[in-house]
Amino acid sequence: METSAVLTALQPTNYVLRNTSNLHLPPSSAPQMQQHFLSPVSLKPLKPISFSSCNVNQPPSPFSPCAVLSHTFSDQKADLADIDWDNLGFAFLPTDYMYVMKCSRDGNFNEGELQRFGNIELTPSAGVLNYGQGLLEGLKAYRKEDGSILLFRPEENAQRMRMGAERMCMPSPSIEQFVEAVKATVLANKHWIPPSGKGSLYIRPLLMGTGAVLGLAPAPEYTFLIYVSPVGNYFKEGIAPINLIVEHELHRATPGGTGGIKTIGNYAALGWYDHCLLSFRAVGYCTQAVGDTGLFEALVCLARDEIISTPAIKGTILPGITRKSIIDVARSQGFQVEERLVTVDELLDADEVFCTGTAVVVSPVGSITYRGKRFAYGEGVGFGVVSQQLYSVLTQLQMGLIEDKMSWTLQLNLSHWYKFLLAF
Repeated sequence: METSAVLTALQPTNYVLRNTSNLHLPPSSAPQMQQHFLSPVSLKPLKPISFSSCNVNQPPSPFSPCAVLSHTFSDQKADLADIDWDNLGFAFLPTDYMYVMKCSRDGNFNEGELQRFGNIELTPSAGVLNYGQGLLEGLKAYRKEDGSILLFRPEENAQRMRMGAERMCMPSPSIEQFVEAVKATVLANKHWIPPSGKGSLYIRPLLMGTGAVLGLAPAPEYTFLIYVSPVGNYFKEGIAPINLIVEHELHRATPGGTGGIKTIGNYAALGWYDHCLLSFRAVGYCTQAVGDTGLFEALVCLARDEIISTPAIKGTILPGITRKSIIDVARSQGFQVEERLVTVDELLDADEVFCTGTAVVVSPVGSITYRGKRFAYGEGVGFGVVSQQLYSVLTQLQMGLIEDKMSWTLQLNLSHWYKFLLAF
């Protein structure tokens, strides 16, 4: 499904190109269209804007459904929200629009729409509230120095949500629907994307059972929702080593469970820890997962003698997209990478240990505490040699600072939209 784009910077006055899809006007009527269909609107909540026929990476038809645009787009600085970008932390900051798409019992999602960001209404008997039928994703958009916008591997998030939905007996958007919805949401909130080097726009897709259920049964309605928030560095004072505890009694996930999908229930038990939690399987003492209120998508990687080792994904570990990307980057940089069972003894004997995740990308581990004894790595002041190299390469790739030989980034360039709309 292709979608039309909603482009807005929400300056003091916005202009709306009203729906002209039912009109059959020749191109020569463009000046009249400008006079008749462009009108100022206030910042009061707008009517939801639906999508059906435009690709956000192609110039729209003069008669395509609604497109909201700002008259200040020519100035990149004016196109940014008025916030202190230099002190942007990793905390939720409300933006302008969210994307909503619903699915009924037939399993087909309807036409999605952008709505003003705000609270959503749920019945107390919603499947997500009573039986935890819900999935989440996380990805980022970056602003390049030239003002263009980059997404990082959104199709991987779409595929992971589909895998999770299948495990949770839920319908899910197609990969194309997911990616197009992400594009539309990012473009609608484009002035919340931090300047190059100041942070990123965190994108949070949700899939929830919102229909009413009482007995244990699939929900009669599901909602796919995307909201975004500008974020800076997860660690306010810069990258800092984290300290892990090996938990040998509690288990985050078990084989055959839901540890390998990004379901909301996986994070509830981790949200109360102030530190990171490293759990392992009793048989063989194999490391399994890391968690800190959802900080890490996946697992510890350890480096020793030019070899990077990380536990293989066997259904108990989330297939992290950052993890997957770091593995590929490491191999491209000449490292040997092993995905296998990793014992606690190996972990404690490593030269360097680090974790991966969407929020932090790469986080060095300063120490691990096991059965009351603390094992430290390096100087405990920042990155090790290996983690620094991998972090630098991947973040530069994500921000468009180096050539993307992996074809992982998707550029959303709005200049052709602006030139077209200015022609009216």
